[in-house]
Amino acid sequence: MNTNDVLFGVVPYVAAALAIVVGIVRWRRAPFTVSSLSSQLLESRKLYWGSVSFHWGLTIILALHLLALIVPQGFEMWNGAPIRLYMLEISGVALGLWAAFGITVLIIRRFTSARVRRVTTGMDHLVLLVIAVQIISGLWIAIGYRWGSYWGTGVFVPYVRSLIWFQPKPEYVEPLPLVLKVHVLAFFAFLAIFPFSRLIHIVTLPLQYFLRPWQKVIANREPKSAEYVTNKPRPKQFQ
Repeated sequence: MNTNDVLFGVVPYVAAALAIVVGIVRWRRAPFTVSSLSSQLLESRKLYWGSVSFHWGLTIILALHLLALIVPQGFEMWNGAPIRLYMLEISGVALGLWAAFGITVLIIRRFTSARVRRVTTGMDHLVLLVIAVQIISGLWIAIGYRWGSYWGTGVFVPYVRSLIWFQPKPEYVEPLPLVLKVHVLAFFAFLAIFPFSRLIHIVTLPLQYFLRPWQKVIANREPKSAEYVTNKPRPKQFQ
């Protein structure tokens, strides 16, 4: 077993195990820590521009990656026409730049806002670093190794599926350029650290809210109308 086998044959399962086991333990033993611990009240303007750009850009990119994994034939058919391939590639780069803008704003906010800096932990810095590496390497691949949506289905999909079926084929990754390996390892690093960070809030969707019974809100007394309050005699000291 060489380094490539460890990094791309063992590390993925270690990262997945940490994400699942630590996430469940934290949710069961310390449920109130499973939160984004929002710092919006400390600074909101930069947070808005950074968070919206980062979340939407990265979410759409992740959705496209997942779609390519589930239906690679659909991507191959879509890319059969050059104009559609150009559209997908340009959209991917634009989304990557959008996400890069967002993460840059969030990093600047962490270091320039004194109030936000006081509540920032080492884990927050590590998460931002890993995500930044992920986005930068993705843009590098999109620009330096063009047509990734075309060749990616034949390069990464077989490797990821081998991991899913517990028949890892790390040799599929060995001949790839270094930046592609960094991109993959950054994802595994993200998977491993997210249950230890505030990012764990992404798995706490309030699904039970939609299943709860209807609730009745009953007032103990009739609310006073604005007219009644206005026409009420004022004390002498206020006249």
